[in-house]
Amino acid sequence: MHFGRKFRQVVTVGAVASALAMGLVTTSVGASARTGTITFAEAAGANPNYIFPYLSCAYASVNNINQFQQLMYRPLYWLGRGGSSAYVESLSPAKTPVFSNANKTLTISMKGWKFATGQVVNAQSVMFFLNMYKSDPTSYCGYSGGIGIPDQVRSVSARGNVVTINFTTPMNHAWILYNYLSEITPMPDSWDVTGPNARGGCATGAFGAAPTKTACLAVEHYLNSLSVRSNTYAGALWQGGVDGPWRLTFIDNLGNVTFQPNPRYSGPKKAMVRWVKEVAFTTTSAEENQLQVGAIDLGYVDPAILPAPAPKPGVAGPNWGQLASRYRLYSGSQWNFNYAPFNFSPADPKAAAIAQLYVRQAIQMAVDQTTIIKSAYKGYGFPIYSPLPPNTPSTVSANVPNPYPFNLTTAKALLTSHGWTVVNGVQTCTTPGTGPGQCGSGIAQGYTLNLKIVWAGGSAALDTAFNLEIASWASIGIQFTHATDSFNNVITDCSGASGYEVCSLGEGWTYAPNYLPSGESLFVPNGAFNVGSYSDPKMTSLINASTYGTAKLTEYAAYAAQQLPVLYQPQQGTAIEVTKTLRSTIGFTPNPLGNFMPEYYHY
Repeated sequence: MHFGRKFRQVVTVGAVASALAMGLVTTSVGASARTGTITFAEAAGANPNYIFPYLSCAYASVNNINQFQQLMYRPLYWLGRGGSSAYVESLSPAKTPVFSNANKTLTISMKGWKFATGQVVNAQSVMFFLNMYKSDPTSYCGYSGGIGIPDQVRSVSARGNVVTINFTTPMNHAWILYNYLSEITPMPDSWDVTGPNARGGCATGAFGAAPTKTACLAVEHYLNSLSVRSNTYAGALWQGGVDGPWRLTFIDNLGNVTFQPNPRYSGPKKAMVRWVKEVAFTTTSAEENQLQVGAIDLGYVDPAILPAPAPKPGVAGPNWGQLASRYRLYSGSQWNFNYAPFNFSPADPKAAAIAQLYVRQAIQMAVDQTTIIKSAYKGYGFPIYSPLPPNTPSTVSANVPNPYPFNLTTAKALLTSHGWTVVNGVQTCTTPGTGPGQCGSGIAQGYTLNLKIVWAGGSAALDTAFNLEIASWASIGIQFTHATDSFNNVITDCSGASGYEVCSLGEGWTYAPNYLPSGESLFVPNGAFNVGSYSDPKMTSLINASTYGTAKLTEYAAYAAQQLPVLYQPQQGTAIEVTKTLRSTIGFTPNPLGNFMPEYYHY
C-alpha cells in the first residue's frame, strides 16, 4: 500500500498514470486481422525503469508494474478490467483458489499456461516466487511484517500444477486473494540463475530452509543487478520469462518502449494490433502538444485546461477545443481514498482537542466536498466519506453512507453543546470538564481551537481545496494556521510534537500492490502508515475480523467513517483522451488500478 504522491509518482496511481490505464473487453477480431499501432503516453517523468517483478518500494510504481511488467508477466491472479477493480479469473494463470481446513489451507491449481521458453507455468513457478519472498521479505514492496504471506505460512508444497499453502491461522479469502496471491508472479526456471550459465537453486528449494535462503538471495542479487539496466530488457533472459500477451522488442534510455504480441500467450485474450508503443514525456505540456497534433492515441490532460466542469463524478464534460476533433474525453475513479491524517500523538500541543470525536465531527462537517470538487478539480472528482475507494465492488463492501454531510450550522452547534463559546472569533472552552455538555478530558478553561494544518506545496488545486476548508472552519470558530512543506517532509510534520494537528500529502492512500481496502496499515497501532498514531481497540478488532475472519469490509468501513480516524477529503478523478478511431465494446472508462491492457484495443 502507498501513501500519497511520493509513492505514486515514484509509484503513481495518481491522476496522470492511472488516467491512462484502461482494460477493455472487445469484439472478436482474430490474430490474423492484427493491424496498426497503438501509441500510449507514459506519465510525465514516469518511464519504466525496473523489469524484475520482485521489486522494492523504490520501483513499485504503476509505470513499472501495471503499464509495463504486467503486459509481459502475469500475476497469479488478475484484478481489474475496464472500469472495474474486481478479480478476473479468466485472465489469471491459476484457477480460483480453494480454502479448506477451517480456512487454514489454500490450494492453488495452475491452468498450464506457458512461458515464452516453452516451460509450463506450474507449481514450481509459484514456488520460485514464494521461496524468494520467504528468503528476503523486506525487499518486496507488498510485505507486511508478521501477517499474511510469508510470515503466517506454516508450510508450502508444490507438485505438478498444484500449490498447497498451510497457514498458522484462519485467513479471510478476499484479504489473501487481493493482498497476497495477486502479488505473486510465477517465475520461469530460466531466471533461477546467479550469472550466465550459473544455476541458482531457488525455485526448487524447500520453503524456509537455510540452503534455499542462500540460493534465493544470490539469484535475487543477480536479477536485481540486471533489472536496473534497461539495455537488458529486450534480451533472451527477460523475454524468455514472458507469459503475458505482449513481449518487449525495444526500449531506449529515455523510456520509449515497443511491444509486439507474444505468440505463446496461453490466455483467453490475444492481441489485435501489431505494435504497442509507450512514449516517454518529461512534462505534461509536452504530452498535450503531441495530443494536439494527433501523435498519440491515448493520453492524459489536466482538467484545468478543459472548457467546462464535469457534470458529475466519473462523467466527462466538454472536451478541450484543440482536441475535440480527434479525441473523445473520458473520466473515472482511482483505487484510493483521499484523506488528511489527524495527529493523535499525546506529544502534540492540541492532542486533547483532536482526541474528542465531536471536535473531529465538527471539522469534517465543515468540509464542503461538492464545492471543492467543482472549484479545485473542475468537477473531476469524487467525494470520500470512508477509507473505501469510489465504486468499491459489493463483493468487498456494501455501500457506506456519509455520516457527516456538510452543514456549518450543525458543526457549530456540536461545539456549543460541548461547552465552547466563540470569543474574538475563536471557539474557546468555557465549560471545562468530562461530563455531558463539557469540553472533555485535558481541555482547560480558556483552551482555544487554534489549530495548524500543513500540506504538500506545488499544487494549485490542493491550495484551492484547503483554502476553501480553512474559510469554512473559520466560519464556525475553528481557526487553522496553515503552511506548505515539501512532499517528503509532510509525513514527519504530522508526527509527534510537530505542532500540526492535520497534514495532507494531497493524494491520499492508494491500495496497491495490496489491493483490498482494509485498514491494517493505516489504523492499527504500529501500522506501517499509521501516521497520526491513531489507536482504537474496536477498530483493531474490526480490521482483524476482515483479515483473519470471513467478514466483508462493511462494518469496518462504516466504523471508520463514523469515528473519523482521519479527515476525509475529496478525491481528484482522471481525464483521458482517446483517439476516435480506437474501438472497444465496453467503453473507455479508466481502470481504477491503473492497468494498461492494449490486447483489448483494435481499430
